[in-house]
Amino acid sequence: MRFFLIYLVLLRTLAFGGDGTFTVTGTVSISRKKGAGRSDQSNVVVWLKQVGVSTESKAAASPPRRFEIRQTHKRFEPHILAVPAGSVVSFPNLDPFFHNVFSLFDGNRFDLGLYEAGASQSAKFDRPGISFIFCNIHPEMSAVVVVVDGPFAVSDSSGAFSISKVPPGRYRVNVWHERARSAPPQAPAPEVTITGDNTVVPAISLLDSGALVAPHKNKYGRDYLPPVPGPVYK
Repeated sequence: MRFFLIYLVLLRTLAFGGDGTFTVTGTVSISRKKGAGRSDQSNVVVWLKQVGVSTESKAAASPPRRFEIRQTHKRFEPHILAVPAGSVVSFPNLDPFFHNVFSLFDGNRFDLGLYEAGASQSAKFDRPGISFIFCNIHPEMSAVVVVVDGPFAVSDSSGAFSISKVPPGRYRVNVWHERARSAPPQAPAPEVTITGDNTVVPAISLLDSGALVAPHKNKYGRDYLPPVPGPVYK
């Protein structure tokens, strides 16, 4: 009995941050069709938006946080990045050729221009939303920056996530995944009240829609030019 009481005290200590905030945990599952391959529940972005409280002034007063998406082997790494509104993301070019990073997302539109190997350019993401990132030279390159307006986390391969420093209060639970939609479809975002006695988000279920980013135009709204034969870089 004594061990059980100590265990309960330890759990509460881990959940309580000591500064009036809590660590909120939960799990998400993505249902896929049979034979669709390994059940990977990673890269689900979960964030909490406090009900009835504006986070815009708080985001404006906070110094911008800095993140990075690398360009290497004609890929963006990581492919999915979640950042709080007001963050700055740098895009270093680690390939031995030119890149041109751009996004046409309304509110976070930018064009970093053409820059060479070893160089880096940055963009600031001021507004919450989903920003699809492309390269104007290589149509196969794509990434997604999920700009959030509340505490957030990204699920691991098992679907588990942990959001730290969440003040007590009532929150709307927002979820985004590149291939998934809510189950049932178009279901309203659930709400959860975080207190010292409740730091767990109810289980989240998503359906794999099988849809990825559709073929896209370049930054001028035109089709990409066919590749020009040249040296092969590995």
